[in-house]
Amino acid sequence: MPTKTTKTQVRPPIIVVMGHIDHGKSTLLDYIRETNVCAEEAGGITQHMGAYQVNHVSSDDKNHQLTFLDTPGHEAFCSIRTRGAQAADIAILVVSAEDGVKPQTLDALKAIKAQKIPYIVAINKTDKPNANIDRTKTSLGENEIYVEGWGGDIPCVAISALKGDGVPELLDMIILMSEMADLTTHPEKMAEGIVVESELDTRTGVHATLLIKDGTLEVGMYVVAGAAFAPVRFIENFLGKKIEFATASMPVFIVGWNEVVPCGSPFQAVATKKEAEKIAEEYRTNNKACAKILNEDNPDIAVLPIIIKADTNGSLEGVRHEIAKITHDKVRLKIVSEGLGEINENDVKSAISDPKILLIGFHVMPDAKAAAIIERSAIPLSVLHFDIIYKLSEFLQEKLTALVPKEYIEEVTGRAKILALFSKEKDRQVVGGKVETGTLNSGNEVRIMRRNEEIGRGKIRELQSKKLRVSEVVEGFEFGTMIEAKIEIAIGDRVESVRTIEKI
Repeated sequence: MPTKTTKTQVRPPIIVVMGHIDHGKSTLLDYIRETNVCAEEAGGITQHMGAYQVNHVSSDDKNHQLTFLDTPGHEAFCSIRTRGAQAADIAILVVSAEDGVKPQTLDALKAIKAQKIPYIVAINKTDKPNANIDRTKTSLGENEIYVEGWGGDIPCVAISALKGDGVPELLDMIILMSEMADLTTHPEKMAEGIVVESELDTRTGVHATLLIKDGTLEVGMYVVAGAAFAPVRFIENFLGKKIEFATASMPVFIVGWNEVVPCGSPFQAVATKKEAEKIAEEYRTNNKACAKILNEDNPDIAVLPIIIKADTNGSLEGVRHEIAKITHDKVRLKIVSEGLGEINENDVKSAISDPKILLIGFHVMPDAKAAAIIERSAIPLSVLHFDIIYKLSEFLQEKLTALVPKEYIEEVTGRAKILALFSKEKDRQVVGGKVETGTLNSGNEVRIMRRNEEIGRGKIRELQSKKLRVSEVVEGFEFGTMIEAKIEIAIGDRVESVRTIEKI
């Protein structure tokens, strides 16, 4: 067991490898893994793991531990990306020296930028006959990926993942970037991190791979993720070996969950089963509240869900009072949860579960952990802070008003009586008439009226007056027109031109 102190300690970096299909992501991961002593000792990586660790001796002969996320074709990273969870510290963007930037390269870059993590470009396949590093760097620049030496500051290393050329230099660069990022852990804390993957096995039950981002996980603790929790009866490392404790940046395997664990969800360790059950129940309750809001039976009522945190009970009561005054027959505010103190990690998790939720602090701000999650979230979160009650009230009033469903009405712009029928071909009828009120315009939609009842609709395709094609005919003038309609028009019918306008 590690010696726990109140001081922070440096932790290994967690690296994700991304890029376009067939640009060599898997080949690079395989090379790094297969040439590593740990992997050789185990005879390969156990199949259930989505993350693994390697040792790398840098150019200055120092030993470094690195954690890699095995993301190609892996559902876990999709969950991490879409939920905005905190997984990798550094990304490697693999680009083929033959093909340059491709669509999935840009998709990968978008995901990297959304997570706001530093990245390094690995120009792969330099051993191929058609490889052209300069052309690849030009392609990168054309897509606003400016590498070092080519107008930017993004690190770039040329490699051959197949042969291993440049891979040690790539890993050295990763180590340098991790040192600059100042990655640390608090070993005295109970572990927290990310669920990399989970599975329901009919023989062993529910098990999950966890990636520890901070703190220490020990046998005897409990782990909670969403509404799922498990006792930590034993811990398996990425080699499948049982260990007594695990520290930051380590991937571990935990069995015995009460239900399937959502991939990409954050997890935390607690001391007792009672604590685990309480956190899981709170999550389940919050999710039910959100589901109720988002599945209102009355489609005419729009809902604006909010989470409120305040500094004192008096402040919270004042906020509730102001919210109660904001009413509308078509929209309403719904408090998903409320509480005292800073906006915390659980508040942010609830907001991540539904991007429609507004997370509002009155006289309080997000704590450090919550602020970090908000900053790194791939999902845009509406997190706001107010110190003046009427400013909060005005803001909510504006947000609620913006949700009011728009209503539209039809306005009659002209009415004419049909006096003659000239021809009919399929749905197109040529008729003559006289404008009784308003104006008829070419292109108008018309209601066909018979004995003051609407019998069908049509559209004016062509309009003539005094044998000349015109765009409009006004009240008191006769006209000839081609109307497209499925209903057969008769002498004595009337047509009303209409337009749709927003009701004020």
